[in-house]
Amino acid sequence: MNTVSNFSSCEEDDVLSDLGALPVEESERRPTCDRCTRPTSVCLCPYLPSERAQVSTNLYIIQHPHEEVRVLRTVPILDISLPQDKVHVIRGRRFNRHALLDKITSYPNTLLLFPGPGAVDLQSIPLDSYPSYNLILIDGTWPQARGIYSNNRFLHRPKQVKLSLNVVSEYVIRTQPTDAALSTLEAAAFALSVLENKPELIEILTKPLRALCDFQLEHGAVPHQSKEYLKKNGLCKKKIPSNQRKNEDDS
Repeated sequence: MNTVSNFSSCEEDDVLSDLGALPVEESERRPTCDRCTRPTSVCLCPYLPSERAQVSTNLYIIQHPHEEVRVLRTVPILDISLPQDKVHVIRGRRFNRHALLDKITSYPNTLLLFPGPGAVDLQSIPLDSYPSYNLILIDGTWPQARGIYSNNRFLHRPKQVKLSLNVVSEYVIRTQPTDAALSTLEAAAFALSVLENKPELIEILTKPLRALCDFQLEHGAVPHQSKEYLKKNGLCKKKIPSNQRKNEDDS
């Protein structure tokens, strides 16, 4: 027999009133590090540079809004590893008017790190042409990055550059489109090592990324192979029809 059905309406009101008076238990939050904002048990600070790495290059990172809500992002590592006035994160997909971006993309010392038919090898850029460079990167999945580039004509103004490297991304907890594709952090690290003529910046900036990946793998994450690798080895899952997929590039 259902005992609840034997309560009178007044008794029900009394029970509900008593329940409503009970203190609400707040879920216990894990303590986090003030510097890297990670839980203290997986703090990245031991792997970060003890002092911010000094660079003259100004980084302008155009970040797709979906990237901001991801837990395992790489841009925050750049933000706490480089001088605060050298890393500028600008979020959005389409910019009809943006005074800063409009100004920066008009300067002759501004470069856009984005592969394409017109992109030149970053190594070919003369370092003595200007006191410093502005470097624009697009942060997001490749479809999102292509959408941002296509939908914002001001991004077609700067000289377009690419990295010609024979390396595989160490960001193994996220699937890359090709074996040669790098995370935003890695791309920035390699580019800065060229523009600053400081090869050591690669290790300084990617060391915390490796630690981040190691922490995730220790807690059950599975290493990801690139889509290119999966296709070559017949490991791709059956393709989902386009009308069932979310259009990531918003183009």
